[in-house]
Amino acid sequence: VFLGNGPSGICLSYLLSGNIPYFKRDCLHPNPILQRKLEEAPDASILDQDLEYLSEGLEGRSHSPVALLFDTLQRPDTDFSGTAESVLTWWHKTDRAIPHLVLGRNAPGGAWHSIEGSMITLSRGEWMGLPDLPFKDWLKQKRRGLRNNRATAEDIAQYYQHYVMKKGLQKNFRCGTVVTSVRKVSAENFSDHTQDSLQENSDSLWNFTEKSTEVFQVDGFFKTVKGDKEPFSVYAENVVLATGTYDSPTWLGVKGENLSYVHHKLSALEEAVKNNSIGIVSDPVLIVGAGLTAADAILFAHHCNIPVIHVFRRRVSDPGLIFNQLPKMMYPEYHKVHQMMKEQSAACAGPYECYISLPEHHVLSFGKDNKCILQDKNGYQKVYKISMALVLTGSNPNLFFLPNNGIDLAMDSDQPVNPKRNPIDVDPFTYECTQEKGLYALGPLAGDNFVRFVQGGALAVASSLLKKTNKNPP
Repeated sequence: VFLGNGPSGICLSYLLSGNIPYFKRDCLHPNPILQRKLEEAPDASILDQDLEYLSEGLEGRSHSPVALLFDTLQRPDTDFSGTAESVLTWWHKTDRAIPHLVLGRNAPGGAWHSIEGSMITLSRGEWMGLPDLPFKDWLKQKRRGLRNNRATAEDIAQYYQHYVMKKGLQKNFRCGTVVTSVRKVSAENFSDHTQDSLQENSDSLWNFTEKSTEVFQVDGFFKTVKGDKEPFSVYAENVVLATGTYDSPTWLGVKGENLSYVHHKLSALEEAVKNNSIGIVSDPVLIVGAGLTAADAILFAHHCNIPVIHVFRRRVSDPGLIFNQLPKMMYPEYHKVHQMMKEQSAACAGPYECYISLPEHHVLSFGKDNKCILQDKNGYQKVYKISMALVLTGSNPNLFFLPNNGIDLAMDSDQPVNPKRNPIDVDPFTYECTQEKGLYALGPLAGDNFVRFVQGGALAVASSLLKKTNKNPP
């Protein structure tokens, strides 16, 4: 059972549906060491080879060796703006399929359906693609091209839905499901004929291996068309956590943060503009944060001529600031925001109207009178009257359905799970949780924050599950 139907879940479903990757004969990979390793076992699928051996020595923009491996097999020289074809060929082998269910709240694509459709992706369009169906080929069918090599969130969401249909995966997906609990139970606690509304024709899901003494019980409810909630329970030997991090925006933890004018999602600003509740003559909107979501909010407000006060803790020149890591040519709009942050501080007026940058400041409190108190690094306080506040400082995964909110699974088991600072502790070549056998974590939960790299985790999980179920050829 997978929890989450975003790109991680979709990719794993494809692999577990009997789609097996092989190295293409007569192909030449630009990495000569990897090429030599691939030639050593030309008849073995990638899933059946030693992933640690194949990925050893690979370098790139991910800390995960398997993520780098699967990425370089699919997009051999993409980091050097190359267009080399994938060196993989895919074979469909029904005898190697593993029955599974993919549970998700929304349509296949996960959080991509919750993002404003016109938003341009940070990653290049071709990096958003899933195995054996290049994104740019799908976009060509729509008679569209990529703007500056990048795509809109709406394109991505539609592509993921199309992928599930095109690859015949929809029978594995149950959308409109909310999982409320995942826990280990004794395999003797339930009878073989346990049925539920999610199961349909998946009898083979329940044929547990004889050695299973404990299984996972996954409880939740299914939202019907009428809006009713139908409860379900599913039992599985293995559970894959692929729920991403979009659920729970980070709060500052300051006084007044729960007031009605303080929001934690960009959609609140879009809604306010749509309803004409804020506009050109309104008091400024306070935007807190120095990441890409905060930048998107600034761009949106700037486009609508809405005044903005922008507060963030770091220095503008801080190398850890995402803007200092993005190539200017590829990300002109984010470069513009960075320029505004540098040139338009409260201390000296710059060329941009309706925007004030307050680096090295933080929020002390929000008042009922729509007044916000800010403090700079020297302890000086300033008061601003604002129309609304957007706290956009990242988000955390919501793992309420796990015992102790999943904290015991994290690298630091004293702190909540966080995709950047404290991901779930997994084996790098199987993605199985080190603290709980049979439980796997994918995507941001395991520290892989880009679609391009979550797919290596799916490869690792599929390889591990095929070995467990003895579906590997001799």
